[in-house]
Amino acid sequence: MSAGYSILVDTSKCTACRGCQIACKQWNQLPGTVTKNLGTYENPQDLSMDTYKIVRYAEHADGDGKLRWNFFSEQCRHCLSPGCMAASEKGEIVQDEKTGAVLYTPKTSTLNFKETLEGCPYNIPRQNPKTKVLTKCTMCFDRITHDMIPACVKSCPTGALTFGDRDKILGAMKTRVDELKKTFPKAEAINPDDVRVIYIVTEAPEKYWKYAAAK
Repeated sequence: MSAGYSILVDTSKCTACRGCQIACKQWNQLPGTVTKNLGTYENPQDLSMDTYKIVRYAEHADGDGKLRWNFFSEQCRHCLSPGCMAASEKGEIVQDEKTGAVLYTPKTSTLNFKETLEGCPYNIPRQNPKTKVLTKCTMCFDRITHDMIPACVKSCPTGALTFGDRDKILGAMKTRVDELKKTFPKAEAINPDDVRVIYIVTEAPEKYWKYAAAK
């Protein structure tokens, strides 16, 4: 497989504007969903067959007693060796050779959803309860194969999201982590050797989302 593409998510630049979340809905023509106010700005509270991307709000207190928020734009990581594909035997889940995008086909209706979900260390796949077809982010496959960047990346006003050839993204990742470490000694990139959607965090991954790093 070619090097393909990657997305770099620099959480230190994220303001939780949720522009990426809305852009994903708009491009994929996904309907809005009925939600409840649970006392957080995080809305909706989870991924679903109609929501491929959400911004997580993680609230915690530091040692100085100050309350802080960490923002995390959750989506499929497009793993280099996808765990969800372990449940695929007849082309239900494929990995595009040129881009590296992990794609679900209508054939996923035949898969055991529980086993497929358990195969994903990031708890990403969701299922349409009527058709039984699995859904998730496609890395905007229809855009990137026509020389366009993913809708979420295009919408980001702060530059927290970057898309490009994987080798260039890995180089940019290293440069940014080295820069952040000067101010945030715990800065790191999460599982860059295993995924195409690489998150840079300034604190321990578990302070962002329980599935930030692989199980």
